[in-house]
Parts: sequence; C-alpha cells; structure tokens
Amino acid sequence: MPYKMCLLLLIFLCLVADVVPATVEWRRAAKFSKGDGHDIHVVAHNHHHRPKFAPGAWKHAHATFYEGGSGTFGGACGYEDVVKEGYGLETTALSEALFNKGQGCGSCYEIKCVDDPKWCKPGQPTLMVTGTNNCPPNWNQASDNGGWCNPPREHFDIAKPAFAKIAEYKAGIVPIMYRRVPCLRKGGIKFTITGNPYFNQVLVWNVGGAGEVTSLQVKGNKNLKWTAMKRLWGQKWETDAKMVGESLTFRVRGSDGRYSTSWHVAPNNWQFGQTFEGKNFK
Repeated sequence: MPYKMCLLLLIFLCLVADVVPATVEWRRAAKFSKGDGHDIHVVAHNHHHRPKFAPGAWKHAHATFYEGGSGTFGGACGYEDVVKEGYGLETTALSEALFNKGQGCGSCYEIKCVDDPKWCKPGQPTLMVTGTNNCPPNWNQASDNGGWCNPPREHFDIAKPAFAKIAEYKAGIVPIMYRRVPCLRKGGIKFTITGNPYFNQVLVWNVGGAGEVTSLQVKGNKNLKWTAMKRLWGQKWETDAKMVGESLTFRVRGSDGRYSTSWHVAPNNWQFGQTFEGKNFK
C-alpha cells in the first residue's frame, strides 16, 4: 500500500477509536509497504476513557472498632496480610449494605468523627481506610442497640489501631460522616493465582481508582479465549477453564465502569502461588 494511503488509514483508525462503544477495548495491527523495501507496522489501540473515579458526597453513619492483626483484618475479602499487601492497618470491616456480597472489598473511604465532642478527637481529623472485611449482621440485637451492621445500616467496624486516630476507644461507638474516595495505590493491580489445574483461583488486590472489582476476565495466548471468572468470595475469583501452560491476560472492571487490561502478565510457565503485577487504574 502506498505510503500516503498508509498515513490516511492511520488517521482514520485514530478517529474511529474515539467512537467505539464504551465496553469495547481493542487493538488492531496492519502492515504496509512504504515502497522502498521497508515495511511499516501500525498498531491502533482503543481504551475507552471514562472519567476518573471522584470523591462522593458526605453521608452520616456510625463507627465501632474491632481487634485483630494484619493477617485477620482482610479475612472476608481474601486478603492474606493487609500490611504486606499495601493496605496497612487503616482498614475497616463493612456492614453488609456496604460489603455488598464481596464487591465492596478494596473500596476506599474518608471518615471523620462528628457531633460528639466527648469522644471525637480534637480538630476532627479524617481517616482514610480501605474496606477489607465484613461486619456481619447480628439478628439477636436491634439495629440501634448492638446490631450495628444489620441491613440496611451503613456501618464501619474499623481496625482498632486506626479507630484511635479519630475517636477514643472508651466511646465504643461514635457518629461519623464518610464518603467514598479514589484509592491511591503504589504499583499495578496484583493477581495471585492459587488452586489447582481444575479449579483456578485468582485473588485481585492493590486496585486503584474505585477499588472495587465487579468483573474479572482471563485470556490465554493459545486455546483459552476470553473467559469470565466467577466471584468465589471477597476478591477471590474462580474458573474451571484450563489456564495452565498459557500466558495469561487479565481484564478487570471497576465499579465505576472502567476497564484495565493487563496483557500477558503471567508467562506460560507460571506456577500456582505466584503473584503477577499488571496495569492499574489511574
């Protein structure tokens, strides 16, 4: 193809990339002859750019605290060690209304103690926390007297070390205001592969932006086509599709509708128990 035609086609591809539907992410490659014995390789990428996840409106709720450690504060989400995985101890268990059957895992919140001068820390400091656990309902107690995490209450059971930054322990429970905020993570999204060849599990963690993952797809470089994985629990996903022996690509969808595709992050000789780092939301 003549060189000028090549340039015109490249411009056309760039224009098309701006009108491709939001749910589509694609790559196309073309090979053109420049006419002088040299070939030009053109690769067109389209990544739909939704607006970045932005802080939400402030809401009223209540917060309590619970004891534990770095290895237990991530239980219901599948996180092995919240400190080693980068969340620190600034974590919280979410009531079922916020936990949302595991989707809330990885979401980030800004919290401040309000309307209780006796127990709130002076200056009304704010606390940034990540949802890493579930505060289950207690149907034996009323929602306003012990059953703090009963639906439809939005409640935060904060890790004890973090709770002390906004209120006194003696309070037990304090009124708060909170809002969703973007998650700021170092590095890329992490994928930890466990299980066995017939029951593959993938833990997704260190997710930026909305923090929440609503879907996960995996694709191999040979026989494994795009396959939707199912949420096992928390942020652990599973599939019985054959993944072994293929270079793996993961596509993560956040709760804000944005996608992040990490191409061939796991080589074809990957092993169970390994963690791979992909591309994060910005």
